Amino acid sequence: MDNVDSIFKRLRHLAAEANLPGVEESTSYGNPALKVGGKSFVAVKDNETIVLSISIDDKERLIEMAPDIYYQTAHYVGWSFMPVRIAAISDDELKDRLIGAWLFRAPKKLAATFGR
Repeated sequence: MDNVDSIFKRLRHLAAEANLPGVEESTSYGNPALKVGGKSFVAVKDNETIVLSISIDDKERLIEMAPDIYYQTAHYVGWSFMPVRIAAISDDELKDRLIGAWLFRAPKKLAATFGR
């Protein structure tokens, strides 16, 4: 199993642990991704990086707070996606970020059912 597979396995496990409804395994630009309502909320970019959906305000705050984990490249400036160094983030924090990304991308009716 290569590292991309193990990263995707970790993402699937944490999304299941968080009880996120409507999660679909898919791809985004040819990379393994988790989607909700047909929209990617997290994707494996490469052996070291995942990309999360996130509001631009939250992205800037997290990059400022933890630049060792969260960062931005010119490609993502102005977009609601953020690269994350997968080896630097704990499972607890990653699960919180997956929940946030799922809530950010989920259809409103589905998001309203989360946590009930």
